[in-house]
This record gives sequence, C-alpha cells and structure tokens, in this order.
Amino acid sequence: MATSAKTSDSNAHIKNRHLSRISSTTDIGQGKAIAVFTSGGDSQGMNAAVRAVVRMAITCGSEAYLIKEGYQGMVDGGDNIVRANWDDVSGIIQLGGTVIGSARCTEFRERSGRLKAAFNLVSNGITNICAIGGDGSLTGANLFRNEWPSLLQELVDEGKISEEQKIKYDYLNIVGMVGSIDNDFCGTDMTIGADSALHRIVECVDCIVTTAHSHQRAFVLEVMGRHCGYLALVTGLACGADWIFIPENPPSDDWPEKMCNKLENARSWGNRLNVIIVAEGAINNRGEPITSEMVKNVIKNKLQLDTRITVLGHVQRGGAPSAFDRILATRMGAEAVLALLEATPSTPAHVISLDGNQAVRVPLMECVKTTQAVQKAMSNLDFAEAARLRGRTFLGNLNIYKKLGAVTRSTDEGCVAELTSEGEDVECELKPFSIAIMNVGAPAAGMNAAVRSAVRTCLFSGYSALVIHNGFEGLEKGMIEKCTWRKVANWVGEGGSNLGTKRTLPSQCNMDEITKQMAKHAISGIICIGGFEAFHGCLQLAEMRVKFQELCIPYVVIPATLSNNVPGTELSIGVDTTLNTVCETCDRIKMSASGTKRRTFLVETMGGYCGYLATMAGLAAGADAAYINEELFTIRDLQKNITHLRSKMKGKTQRGLVLRNEKASEHFTTDFIYRLYAEEGKGVFDCRANVLGHMQQGGVPSPFDRNYATKNAAKAAFWITQQIQNNLKEDGTVNCRTDESVTLLGMKKRQMYFQPVQQLKAETDFEKRLPKSQWWLNIRPLLRLMAHYQDDRSLYQAESSTEVFKPNDSEVETINARDTVV
Repeated sequence: MATSAKTSDSNAHIKNRHLSRISSTTDIGQGKAIAVFTSGGDSQGMNAAVRAVVRMAITCGSEAYLIKEGYQGMVDGGDNIVRANWDDVSGIIQLGGTVIGSARCTEFRERSGRLKAAFNLVSNGITNICAIGGDGSLTGANLFRNEWPSLLQELVDEGKISEEQKIKYDYLNIVGMVGSIDNDFCGTDMTIGADSALHRIVECVDCIVTTAHSHQRAFVLEVMGRHCGYLALVTGLACGADWIFIPENPPSDDWPEKMCNKLENARSWGNRLNVIIVAEGAINNRGEPITSEMVKNVIKNKLQLDTRITVLGHVQRGGAPSAFDRILATRMGAEAVLALLEATPSTPAHVISLDGNQAVRVPLMECVKTTQAVQKAMSNLDFAEAARLRGRTFLGNLNIYKKLGAVTRSTDEGCVAELTSEGEDVECELKPFSIAIMNVGAPAAGMNAAVRSAVRTCLFSGYSALVIHNGFEGLEKGMIEKCTWRKVANWVGEGGSNLGTKRTLPSQCNMDEITKQMAKHAISGIICIGGFEAFHGCLQLAEMRVKFQELCIPYVVIPATLSNNVPGTELSIGVDTTLNTVCETCDRIKMSASGTKRRTFLVETMGGYCGYLATMAGLAAGADAAYINEELFTIRDLQKNITHLRSKMKGKTQRGLVLRNEKASEHFTTDFIYRLYAEEGKGVFDCRANVLGHMQQGGVPSPFDRNYATKNAAKAAFWITQQIQNNLKEDGTVNCRTDESVTLLGMKKRQMYFQPVQQLKAETDFEKRLPKSQWWLNIRPLLRLMAHYQDDRSLYQAESSTEVFKPNDSEVETINARDTVV
C-alpha cells in the first residue's frame, strides 16, 4: 500500500516508541508460580483482573494458579488451589462478581489458619500472590507476608516441609488490587467496581425519575456506602438530585426544615418530582444514623408529598462490569504480575493503584494507614478531616454539587437569592454581562449536562446566560435566547444535544453577521462545548480578533466528542458513553459467535482517524485485534491475524472478534478485510461484518460523562467570569486580546489545565484532525498480549516504577482518575 514519506516517518516514530516499552524476554517468570484470589465483598471487574493476572503470568513463563473461595480456599487447600491455563479464563471479562468465589475466613485471622495456608502454598510451589479485595483483605495479606519466614520454620519443626523447601521458598511476595464498589481506599484514584456500581445506581435513578414525574412523587433512594459517601455524592451530581446525605458531610440539626424548604421551592416553579439520595452510612453531626425511613417521614409529614423509598441493595454489585472497570482491572492485573516478578525479599508489599492514566505501585501499608485515618476521623466526629483525607476531588465534587443544586427563589430575570443544598440563603450580585453557551461539532453524550452546569454556574455567579442553537450557524443567524435556571432543570441525564449542533466553522460563515449578533446580544464571553470543530472554530475566532473588535472577549473550549481527537486533553466528554455502547454490543456479538461456533466478527467503530475507540473497546471486550490509522498495517499483518484465528478455532474458545477504526486504512477497508477473512478462513471459521454506525453515540450519558461534563463546565464558567472581570475597560466593556484568553480546558494526567488554543495549534494534525501525540498508544500492546499471539510473545513492560503515596500534597487541583481514564 502506497503511503507518503511523511506518514511512514510518523508511523515509524510511533512504532519505535511502542517498542521501547516492550521487552523480547519472555522467561522473566520461569520457575515461578503466581496465584490470584478474590476476597471480601465482590465487585464488578474482579474477573477481568483475574483474567489479566493469569494471562500475564503465562506470557511471562510462570505457572498460574487460581485460589478459590478467597482465604478460606487458601486455608482448606486441595481442589481450592488449581493450576490455570489460558483458556480457563476465556469468556469471563464481561462477567460480574467473581467466578473463583470469595468468602470471609475467620480461621485465617488466627496464626493456626495462616500456618495451614502457608503449607498449602509451599506444597504447590507458590510464593507470589496477587490479592484482590478491600483494605481488610490486603492488610491480612501483608501480615501473612511478614509472618512467612516464621511460619515456614514452624512447618519444618513439625516435619511438614523439608529444610530444602524452606530455603527454596524463603520469602513471599504480595501485591494487591483493590476491589470495592465504595471507592473507599486511599491511595488509588479509583477502585475496581466503583464505576460499574454507579452505572447500576444511575440506571435505577433514571427509571425512578420517569415514574416519579408521572405521579409527582418524591423518591428517597438508599445506596451503599457504610463509611464512604462517594457513590451517593457522585450519583447526586450525575442525576441532579435535590438533596444528598453522606457520612462525611452530615447536615445541621435543622436539616428537616432546610430540606423541605428546598424541595418546596423546586415544586413552586413547576418541578414534578424530587429525588433524595441517602448513603446507607449517613449520620447527623453527633454520629447518629439518618435512615431512609426518617427522611421519608419528614417529607411526608411536612410537605404531604407522596413519598416512596427504594433501597437498591446488592443490585449495585451486580451486572456486567463497565468498560472502564474492565480496562482498569486489565491494566492493574498486568502491572501486578510484573511487580511480583520484579520483587525482591526487601521489597515491601505493594498495591496497584490508578494515578491519572498510569497503573502504579504504591506501598500497601501507607495506603492502609491513610484509609484507617479516615475511619478514625469519622469515629471522632471530625468530619472536615475525614472529607479532607478523602482528597481534594471529593471536596470538589461536594462543592460543585452545592452550587449546582441551588434553586432560585427569584424571577427568571436574574438569580438574586438562592437556596444551596443545605438550605442557606446566598445573595448574588447581578452583573451586566452575558455569557453564551453553544455546542459545536457532532452530538456527544454529556453535552446537555455540560450546558446545564455552565448555565447554572453563570447564574450562580450573577451573570446572564445565553444559549446559541446550532453552533456557529446559529450564531450567524441570531438563534440566541436567554436561558433560565429552570430551563435546564432536567438536562443532566439527556443524551444528544438539546441546543442543536453543527460542524460549520466560523470561516464558513458570514463574519460580519456573527459579530453583529454578538454586539446585539452583548455577549461578553463564550463557552464552546464540542469536538475538533469547537477547538478549530475558537482558534479561528482568536485569529480574527485583529479585524473584529467584537471578538475580543474570552472563550473556553470544553472537549466533547466520541472520537476523543481534540488536542490538549486526554479525554473528551462523551467517550465513556460511546465506549460502553460499543463494549455492550461486542458482548452480544461474542454470545452469537459462541452459539454458532467457529465464527469471527469484524466490527467497524467510529472515531475518524483516531483509533482510541477501537483500541479501548477491543481491550474491554477481549478482542483479538484492533486496526487503527495510527499504526499502519500490511497484508502480512492481516495474514498473521488470520493464522492466529485459525489456531484459536482449534482450541476451547471457538470465536473471534476483530475491530477496525472507520478510517484505519484507505485501501484495507472493512469490506476488504471481511472478504479476506472469509476466504482465508474457509473450512475453519466463517466471518461476519458489522458497522455500528451512529448507535455508538449512545443514549443517555454514562455516570462518568455526566459527572465529568458537570465539573468541567462549572470550572470553565468560573474561569470565564474571572476573565471578564480581569479585562474590563473603563467604559465597562470587555477587551481580551492575549492568547491566554482563548483556552481549552483539558485533562493531562490528574490535572485540569486551561491551555491557549494558539499553543495547541503546534500540537495538532489539522489534516487528520488529531493531536500529534496520544497517550493511549502506549497501552496498545496489552490488547495483543491478552489475545495470546503465539507468533509474537512480546512482553508488556511495567507502566511505571514504584511510587510513594503522598495524599493531598498537590498545590494544583486534581481530579479523580475516573475523570482521566478510558
């Protein structure tokens, strides 16, 4: 296939960068055995972690073992400790719970139980353990590790093992992964299972809202979280709840009056329903429980509203894991194996954590101590300290919720007085400036949540909020209207773009008309929510300032596109929803392939020239390959994949799944690859092709996209109000001419940055509408490794070196890594 020299050079650069992360050594684990077990409460994504550990161990040349029923299986031994091969973990990545079982074991808490466990491990030659569980399970593993030498000596003294065995297995390596839906472990930005639990909760809230709206009811929803209010807090943000109760932020004693005032206010301007979220561990400021029944009785008695309680219970732990949890668990599992194989007798026990976009190793007991400090602060009723220890992200979520949960008591002409989520009056000074919000590009799930957040933040700050329909075309035609608090009341969970959105750029419009409309409506700043066209459009407006004075106002771009192709950010609003949609579709396709046997499905994904969606969906769905434009492939690569699939069909797993990005290659089209696979697979497997099309935009936005959009839009609105105040002329008009006044709000690692679009211009490939550097290319080798290519047993290297956990020490506001990955 002919390619330009420029493209070839670029591709070679990418491949060389990837090769720097791959080692040709596959015997790093020779002579070693690695066991994995799950302990404590189950969580979605545990099976993906087990799969990754087993396959990474086998790839490294180690023996892989499964310990069934957690610590109980380790103590009982026998058939509970079994050798695992590659196919034993096939088809489990999409399953919830844990297929190897989990059980709480009181016997392991005693030394006698740990002595039995040590004997069973030595009998199987196991000295490397990957523990998947909560802080209690990981603390127990660390104690076991510390006692290991004395336990072996005791076994020698009792004649159960030989002196040679004691010398051979003289130390035990422990690496942990945190599986918990509560996200209550300090030291990792996200625990395995928390995102999936949010999916279950938000799905339930969306269903409840429809029936509550029909009957004008109030619903009290109880979610899990005995000691941590993360699920309740994020659910409140993602669903626009009227009130939340969480243990880290107990209400004042007069909460019944304040809550009822707020609910009554919402009803007074036409709201037909109220949603109150209660964490199961909710308490008052004296540490006394606040139950769902108490909340219901307060609402029913004071407001005479038809009020119902829904306790979700263990449904939150159920169902298939989200795409994020599958990818998180896979990356953590691979990193855990490498951490075990690289450990020495002096290496402390580590836990694999998520830090921004990296799976890193942090000392286990440092994390446990911080987690226990939160529990101590809660016991001492020091709620401010407990919230602080949860991290700045937790506090940021809480503050954003309070502001966006406010309900105006004034007319729609302005936001003069408000009620916060705690019922406190807040006086807002009205300012003579209008900020416009618009959508540009293709629709993306979460756009409406971003508009809602931007509008309400502007009103909260005393600014008028305008909305522009149909992007820059609408601005040209004067499709502009004033927006009120109640106008966007129920937008947070709606998909698509209620404002309408177009791909048209300013250069394709009549600029005289655009500037005339901006002057007519006295627009003092613009928040542009959209994809590559939003970035490119604001860049053009910035460059036209020299000609049009009306353009000398601040602009901020909030990336929102399923393609994830906007420079200056590692993640865009809408990507998570799309990724889950593709992943769910692939799950169904795999079921079809399993039923018919010996069938390979070729699935085409969207994304333009950006292969993010195909790569991450492939990793989450357990695909055999994903073809993308960023890594050129030849007919030899296609033939190699066919050989792999032919070999796979002879084994236990007689199905194949291959993804192709829509613009992966000009000549190797989806139809071409389908026909090649169908011809070369004759007699061994047949092939089917699926083009997913616009269904990938998804329906309602995922919890992550709602939360991410809400927080980013609020940050952007606060930034633009500050820019207006900092660039006022004596006549009261705004005059912004610096590059720093036209920015893109993007995420890099754990931090959010406002970056001038002029600076991002140099980082952009405008021909392919891509950033020149993309972080996710570094984890593409994991996809091939997990597919078990016999002809290329390359080893994925550790993502990072050991790091020391330092909680809350950053001077730059950080965000939860759920806001940074996938």
